[in-house]
Amino acid sequence: MASMLDAVDQRTKLVGENRLELLMFRLGGMQMFAINVFKVQEVVQLPKLNLMPHRHPSVAGVTHFRGRTIPVIDLSESIGMKPIERNESCNLIVTEYNNTVQGFMVGEVDRIINMNWNEILPPPDGAGRQHYLTAITRVNDRIVEIIDVEKVLAEISPYDSTVSDDIIDNDLLTLAKGLEVLVVDDSSVGLAQCRSTLDFMGITVHTATDGKRGLERLKAWADQGETVPEKLLMMITDAEMPEMDGYRLTREVREDPRLKDLYIVLHTSLSGSFNKAMVQKVGCDDFLSKFQPDKLASLIQERIRSVVYRD
Repeated sequence: MASMLDAVDQRTKLVGENRLELLMFRLGGMQMFAINVFKVQEVVQLPKLNLMPHRHPSVAGVTHFRGRTIPVIDLSESIGMKPIERNESCNLIVTEYNNTVQGFMVGEVDRIINMNWNEILPPPDGAGRQHYLTAITRVNDRIVEIIDVEKVLAEISPYDSTVSDDIIDNDLLTLAKGLEVLVVDDSSVGLAQCRSTLDFMGITVHTATDGKRGLERLKAWADQGETVPEKLLMMITDAEMPEMDGYRLTREVREDPRLKDLYIVLHTSLSGSFNKAMVQKVGCDDFLSKFQPDKLASLIQERIRSVVYRD
């Protein structure tokens, strides 16, 4: 399985082309699940786990991996299904989200598949594990459910959305009142964290749940005669989203003369080193890892300063 992950350099070529690669796996039954390959460091057979006291029910234990100790999450139990039965077919998917490394215990790992984001659709409304899906797709006429890992991690270790007092410039807070920002993210957790910080700063928040809807919102404003780069302080966009990802969204904005000067921040849980390299390729103005309210507030304030100074 590790050999399936050797061609990462080739995968970076997908950026800006509205394409992605999914790692497909099962959680014990026949239903197929998936996560984005960019978040995967390695796939190995499930190693021996050590128990931790007072652990979250979905945390199966910890293991030593590449010289570090990482938590191992039972992905099936964490999305409301039965715990995974540990046997020789169990695997560990080691991932990096928001600069943290963790392992997800799954059943049989199937394969990696290359897809276009317009083949990835928002999940249907419903109860149960539907709340833990960020998207769905079809592979060989079978439904594949793409898990909202950010939601899983937030429930195990809730993110702190509080902005530190020493970060805030009160003079800038006065200037921030009434400014507008568009946040584009398919994750309810990601949207909520951004909104919390922006609401605290008195900024009006517009939202869209994928790149296609975000682009439609921008074009609608432009069609109504709005000067969008002046209307919005910035657009904050996730990278991976159904139908249109953040990289393609940025490219589309830069190609529209009415939108091209919009300030765009890539806000994602994908690897920081990867995204920093891709920001220039697709034309974003800045990059920020998710769930860092102090850094988000600082970035907003720097943008306000630049606008005020320019004016």
